[in-house]
Amino acid sequence: MSETLLASAAAGTDTPVPAAPGARPFWRRLRAQRAALAAAVVVALLVLVALAAPLLTALEGQDPTTYHPSLVDSARGGVPVGPLGGISGDHWLGLEPQTGRDLFARLVYGARVSLGVALAATVVQTSLGVLVGVAAALGRRWVDQLLSRLTDIIVALPLMIMSLALLAIVPSSFPRPLLVTLVIGFIGWGNLAKIVRAQTLTLKGLDHVSAARLSGWGTWHIARRELLPGLAAPVLTYAALLVPMNISAEAALSFLGVGVKPPTPSWGQMLTAANVWYQAAPQYLLLPAGALFVTVLALTVLGDGVRTALDPRAGSRLRVGTGRGGADRKGGAV
Repeated sequence: MSETLLASAAAGTDTPVPAAPGARPFWRRLRAQRAALAAAVVVALLVLVALAAPLLTALEGQDPTTYHPSLVDSARGGVPVGPLGGISGDHWLGLEPQTGRDLFARLVYGARVSLGVALAATVVQTSLGVLVGVAAALGRRWVDQLLSRLTDIIVALPLMIMSLALLAIVPSSFPRPLLVTLVIGFIGWGNLAKIVRAQTLTLKGLDHVSAARLSGWGTWHIARRELLPGLAAPVLTYAALLVPMNISAEAALSFLGVGVKPPTPSWGQMLTAANVWYQAAPQYLLLPAGALFVTVLALTVLGDGVRTALDPRAGSRLRVGTGRGGADRKGGAV
């Protein structure tokens, strides 16, 4: 979706992106997509688990940092004692190899870090993208040129390489989740800025914007009252798709060893430690990998549903559960 929008903006198309519909039509269209509703339920459950992590681990009676050396077999290199990786009434999902830390506690606390970093980075990217894109479209020619060249540089920067470089030189005393959030957020706003600039240039030529300008409204007053509502649909669509991308980026950085550091748990950091235990303790690899897969899939399906609900003219690329097939067959029969 982001590639399609960006290609449209780069081609200079004059076709405006539809403005965001009202709340009622939006929710009605979103509810009509069963796949998007299922994805929304999954995302809501994941967020609830992340927020309730202290309560859930208190119910289990464990925490994510306590070592249990007596529950791992040192003679076998630290493999958890007991069946299925040490699963028991005290340890619901088993134990971490070598350290014996509780896997359930680390998994739910890791959800807080992974989801929190992804959502916060999305907020940073969206804020910067909208600000730079609108400023470039409404500013003078030299402002547009300057911001457009800056945006081109940001888009050209390889996210992983730049993140690795920045995270490697920052002192270890700086809070790592906050640092990862800032790095992902400040490097990943370029594409959204291009989309916003192209759409703002299109909206500038509409009658109601011209009327507001002739009425003596200031530039930023016009932007706030007349342009931002028209930008809601593309911005919300792109932001919804940025969240799973940012979760994957955080996991990749943590997997490479420059993201969140132990003992703070994150799914990517758990995968880093699990890459040598996939045979002896497969659940240590499968649990965070499965959580990442389900989260990214649910957010991607939900993002596609939001896109379709905001722009009812666009057909969903993920047609599972939308009911379009039955409607098409009925139309063909007639």
